Amino acid sequence: MSHFPTWKIALAIAATVLGVVFAFPNVLSREQADHLPAWLQPVSLGLDLQGGSYLLLEVDTGYVVREQMSSLVESVRTVLRKDKIKYSELGAKGDTVSVRVIEVADREKARDLLRKLDPDAALEVKDDGAMALRYSEQAVKQRKASAVEQSLEIVRRRIDELGTREPSIQRQGEDRIVVQLPGVKDPDRIKALLGKTAKLTFHLLDDTTTPEEALRGRIPPGSMLVPSAEKERGLPENYVVRKRVEVGGDMLTDSKATYADGRPVVSFRFNAAGGKRFGDATRENAGKFLAIVLDDKVISAPRINEPILGGSGIISGSFTVQQAQDLSLLLRAGALPAPLQVLEERTVGPDLGADSIRAGTVASVLGLALVVVLMVVVYGMLGLLADLALTLNLLLLLAALSSLGATLTLPGIAGVVLTMGMAVDANVLIYERMREEQRNGRSIMSAVQAGYERAFGTIFDAHVTTLVAGALLFQFGSGPVRGFAVTLTLGLLASLFTAVLVNRMLVVGWVRWRRLKALPLH
Repeated sequence: MSHFPTWKIALAIAATVLGVVFAFPNVLSREQADHLPAWLQPVSLGLDLQGGSYLLLEVDTGYVVREQMSSLVESVRTVLRKDKIKYSELGAKGDTVSVRVIEVADREKARDLLRKLDPDAALEVKDDGAMALRYSEQAVKQRKASAVEQSLEIVRRRIDELGTREPSIQRQGEDRIVVQLPGVKDPDRIKALLGKTAKLTFHLLDDTTTPEEALRGRIPPGSMLVPSAEKERGLPENYVVRKRVEVGGDMLTDSKATYADGRPVVSFRFNAAGGKRFGDATRENAGKFLAIVLDDKVISAPRINEPILGGSGIISGSFTVQQAQDLSLLLRAGALPAPLQVLEERTVGPDLGADSIRAGTVASVLGLALVVVLMVVVYGMLGLLADLALTLNLLLLLAALSSLGATLTLPGIAGVVLTMGMAVDANVLIYERMREEQRNGRSIMSAVQAGYERAFGTIFDAHVTTLVAGALLFQFGSGPVRGFAVTLTLGLLASLFTAVLVNRMLVVGWVRWRRLKALPLH
């Protein structure tokens, strides 16, 4: 086929132009690239190339179950007290909340009330008035899975709030999260921010007892002893607070680090529902003390002098500017449903990354040079045309990585080098087929056409099988393995395009321009 449809020519030209445009930012410095639009940015370098921090976190899913059981205990206490039903032996053990209703006449009513508390909890009733609420194994599993997904999203939000460039945050297994932060210079601060649950709640202080009495075991039902986070300022070391949460931090819509009386504080604002609950709590309890509890520590316990109806307030304490900024960031991002434990931590220095880049560059350039020289030596001008298609292949690969926002890792560079070999392999198959067709007596254009058409099946099969391998690596691999799979897959797609379409145009155009009678293949 000596003539090509207009759309094929336009496609080749458009691909080349787009390849140049999207690959261009990679020759600029980081400062210059920052002035370009967000959709036109260079390839991001992975952790192993530019240095940074690697964290493997584990979600404490057991904490989720314990919190759920504690909440269920409080719900049982609330509904039974509201209906003045006498009970005893209320408590949680494992995945079961048990209680015994004392009066026989109240047991049927209590049974109806407890059944309505949580549709996922099955109620067991015994003849002596003992009742037990137990979650099914499936319900517990769903809550744990939900906690991991929520933790993943909150970790992502916290990292994004810090402005970290191109972080990689992925789930691993059932309860683990992998965080890779290229270029991060302060991993300790990142670890501290991710390790904080940032669970903010507002409770009323229990004025029926003192912390000293509570330390001796005299804690009223429905209350708890909470340590202070402000011991160094001469404030009480402990507070007795009501377990009932007046307002939760999940109702916050915004928080900012600001100043009040010349000291760093954190201002916050509730949503409509939270603002109403906060207003009702302060109006009904004027003159009492409201404890602000963050991660199971009281950071402030101011007196409610008057109702706070605006849905906003401030959290004061002995904050530094950095601490106030970090706390406001945590509150904006939301609280983790369960604590995170750092299982593994690695820091890659920029010098090691620079060595990897140099080694990868040398390998790529050397591999490209050898391929170019070999193709020219073996196939002459046709080899040079294959080298031009290979150059376009690498250009399209670089442009695709840039446009997709992919991250280039050291295994990714290995994928690029492998792609170069796969790209010229297709040209070798085509040229050898053209040589056979010419030896069988075909004319030059017929040999060119037969060479591309009859080699296409072999080329297509080889690329598809390798693409399947790349897809499996991406699906079941993680981190660097995925980086290799991405570059390999994109390189193979670019190779199929350049070898079958672009190189064919170049060969046909050269044959027609030189008016050759035979291909220079011997």
